[in-house]
Amino acid sequence: MAANNCMTCDVAIVGSGFAGSLIANELRKKGITVVILEAGPGVPPNINKYMKTFYEANAKVPESPYPPDLFGEPAKMAAGRPTSLMLGASWNDPKQSYLVQKGPRPFTSTYDRVAGGTSHWLGTSLRFVPSDFTMKSSHGKDTKDFPFPDWPEDTTSETMSKWYGLAEAELGVSADMEEQKYLGIHFPDKYTYPMPRIPGSLLDQRVGEALAKLTEDETKFLGMDQPVTGIKVRSLPAARNSQPYRNRRACAGNTNCIPICPIQAKYDPTITLNDATDRGAKLIDHAVASEVIVENGRVGQINYITYKEENGPKTGEGCVKAKIFVIAANAIETPRLLLMSKNDGRTPNGVANSSDMVGRHLMDHPYYLGWALLPQTAKPVFPYRGPLITSGIGDLCDGAFRAKRAAFRVDIGNEGWNFVVAGLKFGGDPHVTTIDFVNGMNSSGINTKEFSQLGDEKSALFGADLANKMNSLTTRQFRIGFLVEQDPDPNNRVTLSSEFTDGLGLPRPEISYNLSDYTRQGIVAAYRMRKLLFDKLGATDFTHRLPDASGDSPGRFEEMIDGKPVTLTYGGAGHIMGTYRMGKDSKTSVVDSNQRSHDHNNLYLVGSGTFPTGATANPTLTLSALALRTADNIATNLRSRG
Repeated sequence: MAANNCMTCDVAIVGSGFAGSLIANELRKKGITVVILEAGPGVPPNINKYMKTFYEANAKVPESPYPPDLFGEPAKMAAGRPTSLMLGASWNDPKQSYLVQKGPRPFTSTYDRVAGGTSHWLGTSLRFVPSDFTMKSSHGKDTKDFPFPDWPEDTTSETMSKWYGLAEAELGVSADMEEQKYLGIHFPDKYTYPMPRIPGSLLDQRVGEALAKLTEDETKFLGMDQPVTGIKVRSLPAARNSQPYRNRRACAGNTNCIPICPIQAKYDPTITLNDATDRGAKLIDHAVASEVIVENGRVGQINYITYKEENGPKTGEGCVKAKIFVIAANAIETPRLLLMSKNDGRTPNGVANSSDMVGRHLMDHPYYLGWALLPQTAKPVFPYRGPLITSGIGDLCDGAFRAKRAAFRVDIGNEGWNFVVAGLKFGGDPHVTTIDFVNGMNSSGINTKEFSQLGDEKSALFGADLANKMNSLTTRQFRIGFLVEQDPDPNNRVTLSSEFTDGLGLPRPEISYNLSDYTRQGIVAAYRMRKLLFDKLGATDFTHRLPDASGDSPGRFEEMIDGKPVTLTYGGAGHIMGTYRMGKDSKTSVVDSNQRSHDHNNLYLVGSGTFPTGATANPTLTLSALALRTADNIATNLRSRG
């Protein structure tokens, strides 16, 4: 495409999610001209249409409010995306699934491609613990083939503290600093979070009480450095207003933070994106970046394709020239764009890929779930009130055990059995349990003689009997989730499909993915922790109660535990990381600690794709902190060039 037809600016950004929006806004504060290319729709004037789509959706999956159509054909979508509905039995069918999955295990995380990016996040805003940045030196010094590297020397808990604080202010994080001082997390003197913490739920309190006193024998399986005789439940830092903040309301407890907060008490990147465009950043939506053009070792322009309708066709082409380029298109779409950029054979392996590391080391937090019913004698915990998660267990995510098995972090759910019994034709709970007792079914596993207590194997109820039964059961249902660390395996990767394309004729992402023994053993430890917690609560475990509970899950696998084969399952946490990692050595990494390409000094690749390791904390706060540091570096470079 002829350069004289291109728009020009100081900085061109591909993607308007967390990293792209934060960088655009910071640069506009300094008067730097910015153009943002967004593959999906732009920012709507309000969220009413998204809310209507969500309310009317039969499947209340995380992607349901946002375009394109959940049931669209991947080959026809102009800006396709993976969705939860694509990751069931048809996960490896390219005609059904946008991601062309080659296995051997399914990659089960999803993402959106709309202005604002991952607006369906929960809001969890945890800092990494210090050892997360130094895995090799902290846990693998004596292990020859230890798969975890250290992060660059200038990216540590202490050096990141300033940027974490700035990110917490921009996102609006509610938390208590004293409560978050565990495992050596660093805070500056007299630091305070922007808002007080979100209050814990009744279930949070119950779990805390159950784990307050333990024996060394009960917790020996954890492999911690010191004997564990009690486990603390801590509130989770959340980018959700506990009080009015920056002209946004306080959380009203709507319990659908995923996928959308109806009052925008939860931060999403459209807030910062609107600030950036109000300051003069130009947002071009429905513009899919198709090639990064390199000239004499530097990026000269980015070409893009435009469309209007979800299923195309292409309506035009464009390009943008800039002094500096930023790719912020997430950890699957960024390597896809780089690998598509062949430059007429001048970059046959793609742009920024002299190391052959682009697309490699794909990571997630494999998510292991457990759900149970508190005893009838216990006080109800009343789920479905407040945010989906308000507390968790983080103190177990570092220790000597990390030399041998993955760490995990525990989320305490506040939505009963909502999505753990979903996937059926009539959705998730409390709908599933209700239909069971109306129609005498047992899809939830709870409508049995043991729990109906009415003498029938499967009760069919109505009127007061139905209301009383539902009040008794749903108020005692709860679930927990384990976010398990994944090691960065170079064979877990994103490449380009040579066979399947999207609606614009561009090759779709091809995924190769597996779980190592290191990660699977982390899930085994999570299984043991689940059993310990449920035992302490006196709860009836429903996780594997039904014979076919794991039978239709593509994430199932078997492990020997205490001499017996046990079927375990994992799902995706939506935490896509690692596919263009940072490091000092250009032979083993793609970008430096400022997220600048080793190969092209005017190209920055940002987001969680730069993470050398994934830890157990949700990646959003860390990628936001890195984005702010990168914005500062870009501004400094532009000033130095005049």
